[in-house]
Amino acid sequence: MKNKQAELIKQLTDKQLLYNLFLTQIILLTLAFFLGIILFNDRSTFFDLFIFNDLNILLFGIPAGIIVVLFDLFMMKVKPSSYQDDGGINERIFSSLSYSMIFVVALVVAISEELLFRGVLQTHLGLLWTSIIFAAVHYRYLFNWFLFLNVLVLSFFIGFLFEWTNNLLVTITAHFLIDFILGVLIRRKKAKRVEQERG
Repeated sequence: MKNKQAELIKQLTDKQLLYNLFLTQIILLTLAFFLGIILFNDRSTFFDLFIFNDLNILLFGIPAGIIVVLFDLFMMKVKPSSYQDDGGINERIFSSLSYSMIFVVALVVAISEELLFRGVLQTHLGLLWTSIIFAAVHYRYLFNWFLFLNVLVLSFFIGFLFEWTNNLLVTITAHFLIDFILGVLIRRKKAKRVEQERG
């Protein structure tokens, strides 16, 4: 199964890979919309999960995102590269994008995933089941125990952040920062490698 997925991904161009990423996010947003209609009694209950003038966005959302990135960077230094191997998907996606597109991708992913997983599912299924579903949806990580454990712990961490602050903007901020910073680092690393090869 893992080999089939890797072969399929190798056949896709960078543009097709990005298209599939956006398609996946549209599916998650659509799912969040329809589940939201079914599960929430009224719209105001859902919109109450967005608190714009909440200091927790700065006090917890930003530091949480930075802490996760620093932890990931530390693990990359101390663990063999095979532990971080997702089949090269993250590198393929982010290394070919401009910084502005990395920003857009990180923002779209953060909003769609947090709306569905924290905003809709966690408010109705609780932290445990939502975290398990979140980890399972990141299909490519299922074949690497370290990445699967990593995304599971990350989901619990972000889920706990939501339980604590009851504000989706806090978790969207943290999720966005994680994806954006790591995306920028992947792009820079690839650009540096290309430069050295030309060298």
